[in-house]
Amino acid sequence: MKSNEARDDELPSIPKIDKTIHEPARLMIMAHLFVVESADFLFLQRQTELTWGNLSSHLSKLENAGYVAIEKEFVDKKPHTVLRLTNKGRTAFQEYRHSIQQVLEDLPE
Repeated sequence: MKSNEARDDELPSIPKIDKTIHEPARLMIMAHLFVVESADFLFLQRQTELTWGNLSSHLSKLENAGYVAIEKEFVDKKPHTVLRLTNKGRTAFQEYRHSIQQVLEDLPE
């Protein structure tokens, strides 16, 4: 066996990873929202450096999964969008973190 080939019995079992969260842009969104109670759209756009369309598209996918709540309102006659993780989203993100940590800890050195 070549030195760079791993045997099947040496590979750790990989837990089911939530693919909705695992996509890099959605992972950034979830991570930012995990550490705050809520954030507005422009703040999240600046933090993630995603375009308006990209952020909107990824937020729609997270909302459809039940992970993000999107509240639209008007402040001084201007539209204002507030985002927050739902309880389901918070739980899913914690499970995702645990799964990724487990994968990394189980890798042979």
